[in-house]
Amino acid sequence: MSSATALEAIYASLINENHEIDQRIAELKEAMKAESLKEIVVDASRIAQNNRQGRKTMQSYFKKRGVSVKFNTES
Repeated sequence: MSSATALEAIYASLINENHEIDQRIAELKEAMKAESLKEIVVDASRIAQNNRQGRKTMQSYFKKRGVSVKFNTES
């Protein structure tokens, strides 16, 4: 699985009230490792809480699971 595919699965999980989000994060982490990526860029417009608090919460949650998140806030 590529990191882009894993990220799409995370977006789908976020839409479905975070269903299986931990599993999706683990898949993303493995894909990032395989692609030698240190961080993933998330489209802020695709997350439910697209405000500073929501982005910080997401960053913290993913960081605790070993994934560094950066946001693309450009439209």
